[in-house]
Amino acid sequence: MQCPHYDAGRCRSCTLLEIDYPTQVLDKERHVATLLASSQAELVETSVSTVSTTGPRVEPAETSVSITGSGLTWLPAVSSTESGFRNKAKMVVSGTVAEPVLGILDRAGQGVDLTDCGLYPDALQASFGPLAAFVTRANLEPYQVSGIGKRAQQRGELKYLLVTLSPDGELMVRFVLRSQEAIARIRKHLASLRAELPAMAVASANIQPAHAAVLEGDLEIPLTERTTLPMRIDDITLDLRPQSFFQTNTAVATELYRQARTWVDEVDPSSLWDLYCGVGGFALHCAAPGRVVTGIEISAEAVTAASGTVEKLRDGARAERFRDVTFAAGDATAFAVGPDAPELPEMVIVNPPRRGIGADLAHWLETSGINHVLYSSCNATTLAKDLAAMPSLRPVRARLLDMFPQTSHYEVLVLLERA
Repeated sequence: MQCPHYDAGRCRSCTLLEIDYPTQVLDKERHVATLLASSQAELVETSVSTVSTTGPRVEPAETSVSITGSGLTWLPAVSSTESGFRNKAKMVVSGTVAEPVLGILDRAGQGVDLTDCGLYPDALQASFGPLAAFVTRANLEPYQVSGIGKRAQQRGELKYLLVTLSPDGELMVRFVLRSQEAIARIRKHLASLRAELPAMAVASANIQPAHAAVLEGDLEIPLTERTTLPMRIDDITLDLRPQSFFQTNTAVATELYRQARTWVDEVDPSSLWDLYCGVGGFALHCAAPGRVVTGIEISAEAVTAASGTVEKLRDGARAERFRDVTFAAGDATAFAVGPDAPELPEMVIVNPPRRGIGADLAHWLETSGINHVLYSSCNATTLAKDLAAMPSLRPVRARLLDMFPQTSHYEVLVLLERA
């Protein structure tokens, strides 16, 4: 992928852009395999095959690290398209009301226009022009700070524009504001934005008053009648609400859920917990007739979305598959280890944030007697730390899914089995 912003030094977010994409995937496989290798495992060079999310399987052509002697089988990595894969744009708004700049801030605090960023598909890029024009029309002054320390002065209202694209081409637009001062103007001019951007199905304002490196605040104000964006993944449509997390690469997320469902169905548990369940991606894809599935998520917004999705699915022809799926808001660790924890499930899925599941939940899983755990990780370093705390649960199968091309980040799915 060629990027004029990278070449000019204006944006270096894509840290691996100078490395050809097959080598990026190969290096990520080596990285995660090395982290997960036990002290007895032997690292050997073998041929690697990858699976593209946009075409047929890529034939083995490179070398990769695999593990022998550890009982861990690596499936071919899932690759992504090199560009245009992001379903969400997080645009810092800078400049002026008359000439807003959507993109990032450079080291000097000046705005860098990234409306033509190659990571965004055409449908996202096409939304930025109407949104910039709307900033001017609604008189939304970009947020800025002058001075430092106690002398710092804040002015302006609009901090970010967050835009999410669904697989069906609809958009969710969120205005992250310093206060509610601009809400009336946004509502007044919203009809004109919908006319210029008919794909916008959901709009909201998030209030983030603090001058801090925090993307959004707690208060979300709906601006449209619809409050959820349908994210269709195979035969399940997940409802995404404004403050809910969703994977940024829809095509690779689809492969992630497919693989999880395959491995869960092979184990065929009668009961399953999905901890850190988000909007229910794993729980709903792994549901089956007669299988009791419980999803736990700290975000009440995400639980509301997941509960709404399962209610719709129960009204359809596949009602029996989703009859025993429930979601609840709460801390994953507290739910599992607390005094009121329900009967142990036969299998657990964990999909934690980058910090991992932590010592308490890892210890509980290690001593629980549960025979199978499916761990989806976006940070292999904390994954390896968590696995070290669960020596009785051995990795038996793993797969790298390259959710974030051009960066060192990736997703890895690991099936653990009690030794």
